[in-house]
Amino acid sequence: MIDDDDQPQGPAAHVDPIPQADAEAAVRTLLRWAGDDPDREGLLDTPARVARAYREYFRGYQEDPGSHLSRTFAEVGGYDEIVLLKGIPFQSHCEHHMAPIIGKAHIAYLPRNRVVGISKLARVLQGFARRLQVQERLTAEVADCIQRHLEPLGVAVIIEATHACMSARGVMTPGVIMTTSRMMGVFRDDDRSRKEVLSLMQG
Repeated sequence: MIDDDDQPQGPAAHVDPIPQADAEAAVRTLLRWAGDDPDREGLLDTPARVARAYREYFRGYQEDPGSHLSRTFAEVGGYDEIVLLKGIPFQSHCEHHMAPIIGKAHIAYLPRNRVVGISKLARVLQGFARRLQVQERLTAEVADCIQRHLEPLGVAVIIEATHACMSARGVMTPGVIMTTSRMMGVFRDDDRSRKEVLSLMQG
């Protein structure tokens, strides 16, 4: 098992020039719009808390997820089979209602001649998840990033998630799980390889 999670991370991909005071003012406006009083005791610190929380929720805008795949390892003792990380938990937010998306991802790749530290697969997922998202795009972004930076023989990503925009509003159907997948390389073109990776993911 290879991991190099103590290595420095890549540079920020985006720096937001908007001051936190502006974000807090926006939260106060929303509180008034919702029908509450932002000056009452229980809400006095809420704008600052929400601003800090949003910075954490959306920290993916401050990084380049691909930078986590920059350090690879060629000495793997001749290993040339599937590498799979199952059940990686993540949280994101729907770009349509800014409601939480909570789920797990299964990420696999078939190395060509190098592998990456296992924590980096989770970091790529988190880098894209910590942005406003739709699940289909998140799935594609993770797979495309791994394919582009590692150039493996194949990449497979399956994401299963619940969406608060569906469970807490609108159609009000809690417990529904949405599943998306992206297969690339041999996992798309070779039926036996696809069946193997799907069996490992579901096993």
